[in-house]
Amino acid sequence: MRNSLIQAYLPLVIWVGLGAGLGRFLPAALPRLLGRGLYWIGIPLEIFTLARQTHFAEDTGLAPLYTVVSLGLGLGLGLVGLAVVRSLAATIPAEAVAIEIGVAPGSELLPSQPVELALWPDTATMTWVDKPRQGSFVLASMLGNTGFVGLAIVPTLVSGPYLGWAVFYSVTQNVVGTYGLGVFIASWFGRGAQTKSRWQQLRDVVTVPSLWAFALGSVSQVWAWPPLLDEALHQSVWLVIPVALVLMGLRLSQLQGWSSLQPALVPAMLKVLVLPVMVGAVTLGAGLPKDGVLVLVLMSGMPSAFAGLILAEEYDLDRELAAASIALSTGGLLLTIPLWLLVFG
Repeated sequence: MRNSLIQAYLPLVIWVGLGAGLGRFLPAALPRLLGRGLYWIGIPLEIFTLARQTHFAEDTGLAPLYTVVSLGLGLGLGLVGLAVVRSLAATIPAEAVAIEIGVAPGSELLPSQPVELALWPDTATMTWVDKPRQGSFVLASMLGNTGFVGLAIVPTLVSGPYLGWAVFYSVTQNVVGTYGLGVFIASWFGRGAQTKSRWQQLRDVVTVPSLWAFALGSVSQVWAWPPLLDEALHQSVWLVIPVALVLMGLRLSQLQGWSSLQPALVPAMLKVLVLPVMVGAVTLGAGLPKDGVLVLVLMSGMPSAFAGLILAEEYDLDRELAAASIALSTGGLLLTIPLWLLVFG
């Protein structure tokens, strides 16, 4: 298992390290350009290729259902976790602050208005009141990296017919979760403080290029293409992955130490620890085969999705929180995978 993890994470370390190392020397606008390029071209190309070249067996029919269940659980956890964090960052009267630190309150020393005390110090100018930060929190808690990391790791840990479940989980999350529900959430919380009508939100979802890419890729299975073209599509995926990892490294290079990571502790923990436990409990209660349960637990416990960072670039969410959640949850994955193999394997 250790060798499999090393093999799976070697590209992660190389490309993210490259992005982090070059981040200080590249133009500040480059991360946003890369993010938009992945959103409009790179990710749709990957999903088109996956939809065209994957032939789903009948025993994968339940995978989309449980993927949607996992997304619903992740959304619920994200909203509850956000409510808890916001309550912990509630304002406290200045007089209470003075008593706590042992200073006698007085108008000449302390302001009369409340002072905000947050359990996690806010980075830059972003606070928990800001909708862009809230949106990144929810997305980091709900969406996992089932494509770049999940499909690289799970096949080394699971064998047999349930590998098809992993592929279908990844495709379903990309289509329904990331570029369906995820776009709706990003549209709701993002792009400044604009008030969006339901029509604008629906338009954002319907015009997502990845949804159309999945539909076209599925339909194109009945068309015979030259082998060279299919091979070119397959190889293009291996270009998209490094670009996404470099983008992650570029954003990580902008993190301001531990203070940047603290706001991401809760969504990272919800994603790689709490959500897989809930998915495991639901699937075991439903009587699914043990191998199927393990696949669903592993896929639901993948680290926060790179797509969350791409959506943050596209919809002006909190990019720093998105990048920090990816970093913490990716590190946590190395600790949780042996746990899931022990409990559900």
